[in-house]
Amino acid sequence: MKRIGVIGTTGGWSSELLADTVAEITGGPRLLVDMSRVRLDLPGGSAWFDGTDLATLDGLIVKKIGARYSPDLLDRLEVLRFLAARGLPVFSDPLAIMRVLDRLSCTVTLQLENIPMPPTTITEDVEQALEALEAYGQAVFKPLYTSKARGMAIISRGPQAREAVAAYAAENPIMYIQKTVELDDRDLGVVFLGGEYLTTYARCKTNGAWNTTTASGGKYAPFEPGPDIVDLARRAQAPFGLDFTCVDVAITAQGPCVFEVSAFGGFRGIQETSGLDPARLYARYALERIAS
Repeated sequence: MKRIGVIGTTGGWSSELLADTVAEITGGPRLLVDMSRVRLDLPGGSAWFDGTDLATLDGLIVKKIGARYSPDLLDRLEVLRFLAARGLPVFSDPLAIMRVLDRLSCTVTLQLENIPMPPTTITEDVEQALEALEAYGQAVFKPLYTSKARGMAIISRGPQAREAVAAYAAENPIMYIQKTVELDDRDLGVVFLGGEYLTTYARCKTNGAWNTTTASGGKYAPFEPGPDIVDLARRAQAPFGLDFTCVDVAITAQGPCVFEVSAFGGFRGIQETSGLDPARLYARYALERIAS
């Protein structure tokens, strides 16, 4: 019997599912860990959650580090980094998650690997942002810590641009500005487990929203990618070394390009479109590596 905890959000569908599955497969206790309630004691290294010292477990699987992306999540990951450095198996490695949690850090790594992405500008200066917007025509302004398009804004060049950019900059001092690209009303989630290709699903617009996320009404659909898409996504996720991830790929007139590599990857799109059980696959993957 192995004692494996799941880092996730109480009530979250994927977190609860993974916790149930891990307990079923291992025969150990069901432990869904909310990082906001963990106490790390230094220098001894005990990390307490509801009476359990996480440092004494056989391993941890990170499904979610918090309900919403924010810089605070990096501090939670530091707790897990300490435990991992002390020898506790953590999936994915906290350092790997840190490198993709920040959108800018993820983008810099992808660009250094020559992964095709939409043209992107980073600046803290409103004037520089307006210059980029003039060149792009229209752009998506993206917070550095976000998911499901929360906090993103579409801004077009024109007489109202300065006011819109200044308002955005007041809430987001470091502006991540990405040229909008023409999509065919869908983008793709290309999924990898342990660096090996697992499956692909599409996220499709259904209501005229500018993005395909389920939070904006998007729906999942099956999709069979060509080898060029799989190869691109494989190259995109490789530098990060994540145990489970989903690469967001767009199909454009210029060919496929990458939006981002997910820190955690979603389960629902896989389950609804492929018939695979991602929670079971991930749990068995972790258990095999702990047992070895």
